[in-house]
Amino acid sequence: MEAERLIEIGRRALAESRGALSIMAEAWQAQALARTVGGKLAQGGPLELRSDARGLSEIGGSGVSVLDHPMVLAGGTRASQLSEVTDVRRTLAGLALLLGESGIALVGVACDTGEDGLYWQCIEAIDATDESMDRVHGMLRRLAERERERGRERDGPYGVLHGPAGSAAGP
Repeated sequence: MEAERLIEIGRRALAESRGALSIMAEAWQAQALARTVGGKLAQGGPLELRSDARGLSEIGGSGVSVLDHPMVLAGGTRASQLSEVTDVRRTLAGLALLLGESGIALVGVACDTGEDGLYWQCIEAIDATDESMDRVHGMLRRLAERERERGRERDGPYGVLHGPAGSAAGP
């Protein structure tokens, strides 16, 4: 399944989640998808993104494993259905939205819980989400820089000339 579609499914599922455990499961689903998208981009994405993509694919790999979360194990991960990333920019923008919404939901759970174990799980998940967001935003910045560079190359060494100088070339 295409990445953007999985992201939308995840956003919808997170919005419909009720209760702390359901929200936690969706947050871990989002993190699993971020890791999987990172892995895809590290293998075959634009060269300038591969380092950050590799980092994204490894977030939570030491100590906090997304795939070991009991709620994810019970239903499996949506991320395992990822087949392609067709539009890198749109996928990363959608992933940033999903991770942001997930982080907000996790903060709500952490604030509402009186259970120490759940609180610390939320804190770990928030940390992983923040780190993932940093990677995703870094990749979006690199894409924007690449587009600006291509625009400068297309405009030539002197940029785009405007005004009467353009008419000096003749009719």
